[in-house]
Amino acid sequence: MALNKHSKRLTQDPSQPASQAMLYAVGLTDDDMNKPQIGIASTGYDGNPCNMHLNNLAKEIKTHTNTNDQVGLTFNTIGVSDGISMGTSGMNYSLASRDIIADSMETVVNAQSYDGLIGVVGCDKNMPGAIIAMLRLNRPSIMVYGGSIASGKYKGRKLNIVSAFEALGQKVAGEIDEKEYREIIKSAIPGAGACGGMYTANTMASSIECMGMALPYNSSIPAENPNKLSEAERTAKAMKNLLEL
Repeated sequence: MALNKHSKRLTQDPSQPASQAMLYAVGLTDDDMNKPQIGIASTGYDGNPCNMHLNNLAKEIKTHTNTNDQVGLTFNTIGVSDGISMGTSGMNYSLASRDIIADSMETVVNAQSYDGLIGVVGCDKNMPGAIIAMLRLNRPSIMVYGGSIASGKYKGRKLNIVSAFEALGQKVAGEIDEKEYREIIKSAIPGAGACGGMYTANTMASSIECMGMALPYNSSIPAENPNKLSEAERTAKAMKNLLEL
């Protein structure tokens, strides 16, 4: 069975010379033109710790996809940080962003005739958006969650995003001063990854893994754990297996 079920309409059809010329232009070889093409959709962007590392993860996945007899082609879509926009009019855009993500992933995969989709996601609406697209497409698909953030730390106490909210209450109640309040905020989130707790991101990731749309252990490997990058190879091999089914 041909693994390039969808992309061959562009790469093998003699009536599609312009399509083939453009694919050669992006670096595909004669050998690549016979391989399945996998869209790797990243919601990575600099403005949110949940998403700030995802483009690097997508790049690693592309590398392993290409070494597993597939052609990985990355593209990006939007994201909205609930943690940043919460309490402002920006939250009006959060739920709507889920549908934009789904629409954009579906659009690219269908328009470009990709044979499969790997969604690299990391925040609350990214994950359902990617899954909605995968269900609509009904093609081999895997979601890769970017992982949870590490705990923050202040005066020997572990912190997370909720600690920042609690600190405001403590300051208003007179339990801590302005200096301590600022230090807690600065220490609550130490780097890349989704909010550290069973909030929307980690809950969605766990649920999606249970449904079989993400690989085993994907939801539980933290964002900055070295094993997170090792998931790239597992994902590429799993996609090849899905194509062969």
